[in-house]
Amino acid sequence: MIGVLCTIWGFNWVIMKLGNGAFPPVLFAAYRFLVGGLVLLLIAYYKKVLIPNKRDFKWFVVCGFLQTTYFNIAIQISLNWISAGLTSVLTYSMPFYLSLMAHFFIPGEKLTTRKTVGIVIGIVGLFIAMDVHLGGAFWALILALTSGISWALSNVIIKRKLQHCNNIQFTTWQMVIGAVGLLLYSLFFEHGASHWNMLPIFYVLFAGVVASSLAFVLWYHILSNTEASKASISLLLVPVIGILSGVLVLHETLKLMTAIGIVCVLAGIWIVNSKSGKPAVTASVNSSY
Repeated sequence: MIGVLCTIWGFNWVIMKLGNGAFPPVLFAAYRFLVGGLVLLLIAYYKKVLIPNKRDFKWFVVCGFLQTTYFNIAIQISLNWISAGLTSVLTYSMPFYLSLMAHFFIPGEKLTTRKTVGIVIGIVGLFIAMDVHLGGAFWALILALTSGISWALSNVIIKRKLQHCNNIQFTTWQMVIGAVGLLLYSLFFEHGASHWNMLPIFYVLFAGVVASSLAFVLWYHILSNTEASKASISLLLVPVIGILSGVLVLHETLKLMTAIGIVCVLAGIWIVNSKSGKPAVTASVNSSY
């Protein structure tokens, strides 16, 4: 299942590159999540999924802001001041922050030496694979870093506060809330025209229905049933698949150092997910449907 998710999100890198040529970037993200949210609202209505109660809804709002609104805005602003490769690495260093937070706040998810080594190797591999060029505004580096931290924090909230929620219910409302935030930001701060034709419509539909509705339901299911560190380290495959998709679809060049970085990412994922040979005590959590 994690392989399917990473393939969808990885290929969506190509779609986002193409979509950002047709729309202002944050507006494209807003369209993506609005479409995804509306599709999930229809599914929720058909499946008679209940409207969230007040106690849970406040956490839906927090996660919608952290994981959808702030996350996407931070990335787009950072891209204007630092390289795309460095932005990607700082964002996808999320597994380290999540594993560290999980160590302190999620019962049964201890940050072992093995996990730490695997995560570091994976992030270093991503650093190599993305051909990172250091430099740019320091505040933009911090902003890109906080995108990964906000993503990690949202996942901790999901594990701690929202395990009992229906996955479709949570995904729907946090996506709609986050999309409204993106739309408001774009309305007040972005400039540029949207270019509508059949291809941009396809970009919005793929990013909204497949890479948002389907993919986020998959992610929350995986996160609900897997240790946070093991689930998150596997997401380092997303930029790797994004690179390979760019080679296949956009005819980008695959460099030797990129290939070496990909091998390091795969090694890091294997180290974290392989068994250490010692029995581990973990908390078992079931998601609600």
